[in-house]
Amino acid sequence: MPRRKIPRCVRFKPNVYYFKPQGIPLRFLEEIVLFPDELEALKLYEVDGLAQTAAAKKMKISQPTFARILESANKKIAQAIITGKAIRIEEK
Repeated sequence: MPRRKIPRCVRFKPNVYYFKPQGIPLRFLEEIVLFPDELEALKLYEVDGLAQTAAAKKMKISQPTFARILESANKKIAQAIITGKAIRIEEK
């Protein structure tokens, strides 16, 4: 039986929930889903410039968990950019 998922502290609520390549209708695109904790990790680390340990404390998770979330978010965004997929930010 897997361990239960520890609730993560997510404070950031974006104004926009979709990003897509210009000139291609959304109905023709595959989409990649970015979860709220992944978006929060990106914001804290990349935009706010916090160290992983400080960002992990803000999210109330361990630093290794934060690193895994950040890696997942970066991989999804890179895949969307390289392969021309839409990014949907899942709401809380």
